[in-house]
Amino acid sequence: MSSNVNKKNTQDKEWSVDSWRKLPIKQQPNYPDSKALEDVEQRLEKQAPLVYPTEIDALRAKLGEVSQGNAFLLQGGDCAESFAEFNDDNLRNYFRVMLQMTMALMYGAGKPVVKVGRIAGQFAKPRSADTETIDGVELPSYRGDMVNDIAFEEEARIPDPERLYKVYQQSASTLNFLRSLAKGGYASLSNVNQWNQEFANHSAQGKLFSDLVGRINESLGFVRALGVHLSDISQIHEAEFFTSHEGLLLPYEQALTKQDKDSGKYYCCSAHMLWIGDRTRSLDEAHVEFMRGIANPIGMKAGPSMQTDDLIRLIDALNPDNEPGRLTIITRMGAGKVADHLPALLKRVKEEGRHVVWSCDPMHGNTVKSPNGYKTRPFNDILSEVRQVFEIHKAEGTYAGGVHLEMTGQDVTECVGGAQAISELNLKDRYHTHCDPRLNASQSLELAFLIADELREN
Repeated sequence: MSSNVNKKNTQDKEWSVDSWRKLPIKQQPNYPDSKALEDVEQRLEKQAPLVYPTEIDALRAKLGEVSQGNAFLLQGGDCAESFAEFNDDNLRNYFRVMLQMTMALMYGAGKPVVKVGRIAGQFAKPRSADTETIDGVELPSYRGDMVNDIAFEEEARIPDPERLYKVYQQSASTLNFLRSLAKGGYASLSNVNQWNQEFANHSAQGKLFSDLVGRINESLGFVRALGVHLSDISQIHEAEFFTSHEGLLLPYEQALTKQDKDSGKYYCCSAHMLWIGDRTRSLDEAHVEFMRGIANPIGMKAGPSMQTDDLIRLIDALNPDNEPGRLTIITRMGAGKVADHLPALLKRVKEEGRHVVWSCDPMHGNTVKSPNGYKTRPFNDILSEVRQVFEIHKAEGTYAGGVHLEMTGQDVTECVGGAQAISELNLKDRYHTHCDPRLNASQSLELAFLIADELREN
């Protein structure tokens, strides 16, 4: 791979890695020292890629299977990663829950599950306002640890470009640890009993998973009886795991974009998959311009404001070759709006013959503020949107191919409801998120079992 400086894409002569800089751009921090930002970008350009083109191509191929209805996409992780909560226990707990959810979905649906984390780069968040006011004091909004600090202090809220480099370093460490879990035996089905432990004794979901583990162990015992060595079968001994984040801060993404010498394609090597947010998907602006030129699989959020004509134009800009697996449409409507807005989008894309993965984000459209001031998400609303999405896809003859969740392996109390019956009074107990409320481990697994039921029925 070669450097990324001002070279034309071989597939589109009008695109270059910095052509986005000529266009309007939203949701960007106002760095007071532009020279310091340029210095960080130059240092990042010299760093090794976090992921490799062959891995990126592998994910695009697997998402192609999802678009054809032959697999299911599980995409999940923190609302926003933080520097403070980075440790091996949190990463291991998160990875364990992703594995548990995968087993529930695979066993229930009988299809492969493509695991994509919101991790190793998900440090920046778009905000509805540039500033926030507390007790009469107005300061710049917290935009994630990639930009500034969550402390409500004037100096802490100043955007600091050095944080971009710290994101790269922590992302590299995160990827290294997750790869060791995925390939080093932790993810082996032979060790499936270790994924449960005391979790099974304290939740209904844990007991359901224990039953599932029993059935898996019976199947593995039969395979062993045939004389097959499980350690020789990579699908049983290892797990494939990919990373993703919202490609919000384009100076960071450009700095980690490399041209593959063999294919001539440009790959953004900060993650296997990037997505464009609902606030930054304007066709004539910077984020769409950057994303259309890279070879990564791309996601795009679609909220209630998405119009059918705009969606087709965006699909054609981001996936002009109509390649299965290149583009994932992540709908985020809200339980009360999905029935009014989703059917028209599905129908139009189907009529136009466009190949996309349809994924459901049931989190962002269902955020409310509790009487005690905490942002939360009712589990029943999350579940309602998921169920409606499956029903609508079935009615339109399309495939609900994935789910996109903000979740954690920690036992937090941020979303109300679920089998744990978390109430608004419980929110203050373990409300740890740096931005939006997340499903905890038990709620995540509960939702996975419910989605597995929907997949089985459909």
